[in-house]
Amino acid sequence: MSEDRTPRRMRVIGKESVAAGVVAVTLADADGGEVPEWEPGAHIDLVLGDITRQYSLCGDPADRRSLTVAVLHDPNGRGGSAYVHDKLEVGDLIPIDGPRNAFGLSTAESYLFVAGGIGITPLVPMLRAVDQQRRPWRLLYGGRARTSMAFAGDLAATHPDRVDVRPQDEYGLLDLDAALDALEPGAAVYCCGPEPLLQAIENACRARDLTLHVERFTPREIDPDAPVTSFEVELASTGEVVTVEESESVLDALERRGVNVDFSCREGTCGTCEVAVLAGRPDHRDSVLTDDEKAANDAMMICVSRSCTPRIILDL
Repeated sequence: MSEDRTPRRMRVIGKESVAAGVVAVTLADADGGEVPEWEPGAHIDLVLGDITRQYSLCGDPADRRSLTVAVLHDPNGRGGSAYVHDKLEVGDLIPIDGPRNAFGLSTAESYLFVAGGIGITPLVPMLRAVDQQRRPWRLLYGGRARTSMAFAGDLAATHPDRVDVRPQDEYGLLDLDAALDALEPGAAVYCCGPEPLLQAIENACRARDLTLHVERFTPREIDPDAPVTSFEVELASTGEVVTVEESESVLDALERRGVNVDFSCREGTCGTCEVAVLAGRPDHRDSVLTDDEKAANDAMMICVSRSCTPRIILDL
């Protein structure tokens, strides 16, 4: 399914609290039409005044009349969640971009889903999808306190034998080792949550040679000692060569030369700016591609990644 990148106007038709500090916002097409198609793992960009932020869709992909996101209020954030909580009202019109999906659900023999806090949002549609496919799955869901964990009550009540709700103030940190050691061969692991959880599960899955898929809300830390040098980007369609200076990204350099490319977050987390690499070796600095995808060296996120070779040829 192709991704819809045309901005469209949506109307807020619902806003309700689903946990302490978390509101669910439901959107419908402003002109009464169907909403864009999407698949589990997808997110949309909400254009909130002069702020654009990405939020995972947590509704039902079969519902063509509305889209739902759940937003955690972050008082130390960059303004997006504060806008949603404090300013956005039912009836408001807002533009959206997307949906886009860099966290798609693959086919596996069974699944372990691990959520930390608001990281539950992209996993909810995945749970519904694999349950409808009658594939074995479990959810390990952690958060600071039970009252702050969106959808926890409904999930545990609907699937009491498959959902383990483990708030930190009652159980401590999630027991990742026990959950991973219980997996059958052929299982896939999906995880979304804060960076310490993602780093812990990445290390644990790597040690067990397990297939892991993660989505990050904030960019992965880049090694401060990583080299930053200038290099050349060749555009395959025209042969034009653009120099990327030490102080700029590939995206910056292309914009400077008037080359139109899709982008959104500029942090390497959303996947919008992914471009195919035809020659050269990228210096991957994004938080989207898996280790295997990075090793293939056939795509890069041009908002943060650079080049290990003096010239890289992109499918632009």
